[in-house]
Amino acid sequence: MKKYLLVAGFAAISCVAQAAQDPEAVFNKACAACHNGALPMAPKKGDKAAWEPRLAKGMDTLVQSVTNGLNAMPPKGMCMDCSAEDYKAVIEWMSQ
Repeated sequence: MKKYLLVAGFAAISCVAQAAQDPEAVFNKACAACHNGALPMAPKKGDKAAWEPRLAKGMDTLVQSVTNGLNAMPPKGMCMDCSAEDYKAVIEWMSQ
């Protein structure tokens, strides 16, 4: 019984840290308008050179910037139902 509870506990913890939404779907609904080139200061999806200095700041800083807004990016980056894990997944997806 203890082994079962331990396995269930680890499974629950691993689910909490994962994005609930598909990064590409989030990008298409909330990020694409600016990160496809409409705003020159927003790093484009897949532009590794533009993302490199941002990624160097650390993922926690990037997620905080999205959550609070930064420069022209509004708070939550137009994704009002995104979690911090969703933002992380989208940032990782866009920066590749």
